[in-house]
Amino acid sequence: MPGLRRAAALFNASAPPGQGVAVSVAAGKDLGIEVTAMPVRLPEGIAAAFATAVRQGVQGVAIVSSTATITHRAPLCELSLAHRLPTIFSNRAYLRAGGLMSYGPDLEGAFHRSAYFVDRILKGAKPAELPIEQPSTFQLVLNRVTAKAMGITLPQALLLRADEVIQ
Repeated sequence: MPGLRRAAALFNASAPPGQGVAVSVAAGKDLGIEVTAMPVRLPEGIAAAFATAVRQGVQGVAIVSSTATITHRAPLCELSLAHRLPTIFSNRAYLRAGGLMSYGPDLEGAFHRSAYFVDRILKGAKPAELPIEQPSTFQLVLNRVTAKAMGITLPQALLLRADEVIQ
């Protein structure tokens, strides 16, 4: 987002945000963007949170993913669009509900990889002897439909780098 100076890191207020908010705030400082924590009671607080964010001059929102935010992804995406507030998510599941963009590990690939470990355990491998794996594949997914509805033109360079573009 050209000119982005103020953003929020939205997270489920009913659970500790973990490192997501702190990392977002630190990254924002490095980029000259003020990032504020945005704790939200889900789902009842979503509408008020987006309205408050707009009143406070927030220009974009990063959703700190959790089971609760994924469960309530539809209202998060709907209100993001209603307020024309660009929002980024950590996985593509949110984009199926109308989110603008996501960048994060390939969770579907990770779930498929877990089948390999289940197979090894069922064949007698000891879980403690299996290697721990971290995601090695990250995906950028863009939703052109949502971008158009928000009046955002996605740069060609970004579209070319995307792993998937929802038309």
